[in-house]
Amino acid sequence: MSAMKDVPADAEVVLPPQPRAYSGVNWLGLKTLYLREVRRFMKVGMQTLAAPVVTALLYMLVFVVAVGGAREVHGHPYGTFVAPGLIMMQILSNAFANSSSSLLQAKFNGLMGDFMTPPLTPMEHLMGFGGGAATRGIVVGAVAALAVLPFARLPVAQPWAIVYFGLGAALIMGFLGIMAGLWSEKFDHMAAVTNFVIMPMTFLSGTFYLVERLPEPFRTFSHYNPFFYLIDGFRYGFLGEAEGSLAVGMAVTAILTLVTGWVCFRMFERGYKIKT
Repeated sequence: MSAMKDVPADAEVVLPPQPRAYSGVNWLGLKTLYLREVRRFMKVGMQTLAAPVVTALLYMLVFVVAVGGAREVHGHPYGTFVAPGLIMMQILSNAFANSSSSLLQAKFNGLMGDFMTPPLTPMEHLMGFGGGAATRGIVVGAVAALAVLPFARLPVAQPWAIVYFGLGAALIMGFLGIMAGLWSEKFDHMAAVTNFVIMPMTFLSGTFYLVERLPEPFRTFSHYNPFFYLIDGFRYGFLGEAEGSLAVGMAVTAILTLVTGWVCFRMFERGYKIKT
């Protein structure tokens, strides 16, 4: 009270800075983070765009020209059957790589503060990193589709399925990449997730073959692989035929998108391996 008596009545009182109240979306900050993630992979186009295209073409060469030959699957040329799976593989792997590598490199370079200092909410972090990863997955998938067109005619039977499963897969893998990037403490951890989880699930999801032709119990196990429903639904968009239940595939895609997104939101909210 004595200190207050020494202050003149007409003196200007300067209050300490108050924490920002998040009454709405910080669109400028969200846009900046999203563009940062997009420009990050666009700056190294030879690695992020050209390399996946070469990989897809090599798969087409090996599995279609050398192995598939004149085979048909459900009345479609083998190349036409394989092409949607190859495109989806590029969407899955590149969406995962974008968000996971961004966060892991930020840890090693001591740049995590650049993400945490701006007035961004956990939801805005989720949208920025997830949106950037999904953009890379979709862009690479589109470029891969253009690259394989000379080798496989791709009809478009159900455009909505291509958009639904393609976008869903990109978001799911982008969110999984966020989880892996926040969890990993070194590049060996990231390599383990990629080599022992992502790649096996991708290759064992019916990309190059019909799951129905597998012997038991592998056929049943394949139906518990969520990547099977992503690839099967995406292929349905082109060919108009699905191996599994389309309704189950749509439900699995929606549930995985919500669950992985919620987990990432909670990790950002708690500052999981960010504040330490």
